[in-house]
Amino acid sequence: MTRRNVPAAAPSETPPRPSGRRLLLGTVWDIAVPVALYYGLRAAGVGVFVALLAGAFLPALTTAVQWLRTRSLEGMAGFVAGTMLLGVAAALVSGSPRFLLAKDGWLTGVAGLWFLISIRARRPLLFHGGRPLLEGRFRSDGTSWDVLWEREPAFRRIWRVSTAIWGVAMLLDAAVRVVMAYTLPMDLVPGFGALLWPVTLVLLQLVNGVYYEVAGLWRLTAGTTTRSPRG
Repeated sequence: MTRRNVPAAAPSETPPRPSGRRLLLGTVWDIAVPVALYYGLRAAGVGVFVALLAGAFLPALTTAVQWLRTRSLEGMAGFVAGTMLLGVAAALVSGSPRFLLAKDGWLTGVAGLWFLISIRARRPLLFHGGRPLLEGRFRSDGTSWDVLWEREPAFRRIWRVSTAIWGVAMLLDAAVRVVMAYTLPMDLVPGFGALLWPVTLVLLQLVNGVYYEVAGLWRLTAGTTTRSPRG
């Protein structure tokens, strides 16, 4: 049954939607470029610790450029840069290259906890992350996600469960990264760590894609399921 008499949604104050090209360039900058810089510096004879530091400052540089251009920061960008700088500061104090190698694991672990904590927030973290990419773009009848959130308990449950999936997956990813940092030869860790990102993300996309289909997310956004009473 199709959804009827759904009032038009007021324009939502969502941030500009990122393009696929922008997301790809951001991913390359944050993951591939630091790894390439590390191995380039190592080939030039630079020590492990200094080469790692050079790559660790790149996300902070990205955030600084964004702030200079817009005088504002996206929440995730500020979180990543702040956590990265804290990790670098701790590594400088300890003087341990192993700790610096494990920084991605600590960062991912904190992010995973943040995802899990946000489940009980007014709206979970993955809702905010998925909205600019999906709302009105994929299998949608044009209904605002604000309307769906208020009227569809199933819609709310789907985003809380998927946020939990991401949180758990990030904690597992973090554990693998920390183990690699303290057990593998140091020059292998940056490369293996970079390869782990696409593995984690692809698995997450597959698991979430199946869950969204089974749980009926696309039926809700496309208006092809019975509208639940407001509650």
